Amino acid sequence: MSDLLQAVGGEGFKPFDLSNPAQYAKGNTPMMSKAACYINGTWVTSKRTDKTIEVEDPCTNQVIGVIAHFGKEETLAAIAAAKTAFESWKKVLPNERAAAVRRWGELMTQAAEGMGTILSRESGKVFAEGKGEVIYSASFGDWYAGEAERIYGDVISGPHLGTQATVYREPIGVVGLITPWNFPAAMITRAACAAIAAGCTVVLKPAQLTPFSALVLAQLAGEAGIPAGVFNVVTGESASIGSALVESFDIRKISFTGSTRVGKQLYQGSAETMKKLGLELGGNAPYLVFEDADLPRAADDLIAAKFRNSGQTCISVNRALVQSSIYDEFTKLVADRVKALKVGNSFDPSAKIGAVIGKPTVDHMAKVVEDAVAKGAKVEVGGHAVPGAGYFFEPTVLSNVPHDTALCCREELFGPVLPMVRFDTEEEGVRMANDTRAGLAGYFSTSDYRRQFRVAHALQFGMIGCNDSAMSAACIPFGGVKESGLGRDGSKYGIEPFTDCKYVLFSTV
Repeated sequence: MSDLLQAVGGEGFKPFDLSNPAQYAKGNTPMMSKAACYINGTWVTSKRTDKTIEVEDPCTNQVIGVIAHFGKEETLAAIAAAKTAFESWKKVLPNERAAAVRRWGELMTQAAEGMGTILSRESGKVFAEGKGEVIYSASFGDWYAGEAERIYGDVISGPHLGTQATVYREPIGVVGLITPWNFPAAMITRAACAAIAAGCTVVLKPAQLTPFSALVLAQLAGEAGIPAGVFNVVTGESASIGSALVESFDIRKISFTGSTRVGKQLYQGSAETMKKLGLELGGNAPYLVFEDADLPRAADDLIAAKFRNSGQTCISVNRALVQSSIYDEFTKLVADRVKALKVGNSFDPSAKIGAVIGKPTVDHMAKVVEDAVAKGAKVEVGGHAVPGAGYFFEPTVLSNVPHDTALCCREELFGPVLPMVRFDTEEEGVRMANDTRAGLAGYFSTSDYRRQFRVAHALQFGMIGCNDSAMSAACIPFGGVKESGLGRDGSKYGIEPFTDCKYVLFSTV
């Protein structure tokens, strides 16, 4: 234990009671029984400061708890603990690492009701989505447990007679993990499970807005038997924690999910220590609807892809591009469905759309709607903030949006506003879809199998959904091209970035 940190509670201390989800849903109990971080297998506070940070429920504006306000010094202590733990964890047999990671995922599934309640309360998403995210998060435990035993090397013919070349994949070291607020559990496990399964150790900085899901994961990691120092969570002052991770040579990889702006800063800062980077950054996803599409099916798929988590996902549809011959009919189909989406509290079972994360998002949605209308668009549904407590914005459909000038088409929205844009030909639709520096996800709907192949190859995005937008899963390579980032999470491609390639030349004579 660092001289800077002090343990809280007794042996077996658990800050969360996951057996009673109702207490968290009602808000009668602070989210954590003690504002502490998880470092080296122990819940700790800092001897340097007793400052805390309040966390708000976006649905009610109530303060639901506080977290520890750690900074650079505490982060360096966590990095030191992770570095020490790495020396033993990297030597653990892959099947043993797999068992711990799999058990971690199993505990998430068992705690889905309680953890999903906490997640929904801090993020504002409806409970069905919160619980669903926990189950999705758990799937990475099972997936990467399997991949842990499949990190293979190669035996290659030597460069000259009497030699043999052997290639090994070895864990890279300590990983700095920086995650966003919109998926406060899944964005952690998809990277942390891969890193830990590969033999790395992790120092995590979760988002200030949604930190409790990360701390629940820390509690479950301890229960799963993941050794002390392998998974560490530091909350507090974002810039100080981030700079400690970037500047430390002991951090050999940073995995970041967030804005393109911050991703570029991390890219530049990491050059000083030549870290590996995994960056999943912003998007501007198009959804093209061609005249031969199954229109009711396409409308349902578009709405799911747009309004999940109140439009606050990196692969949310940002622009619906609809062929002119079906534009009016399709826009009406979408508008009629969106009118039926109820906005409400996370724990209102009839609500389909929860809160957005904060007032800046509400203000930004109002701004992009006003901008679009000023440039000739029409509000078909919604268009306003919902009065009263909480941060709610009506699910909104805008028609006749000018693609080249409207803000809602030129920048990532991250909220429940859907612009509908006309195009005439397939070539024009693809050109408009690709007219962005982002390249994370794109979608299209058509019943013409020839067009399916043409458009799938023509779209410049890392992930494409053809007649289906439910693309996220542990088994798929999640990530983008252009300014949407570097690397992939999930699938067989997701574990290799947490390893280094080592070549050894053996003399056989």
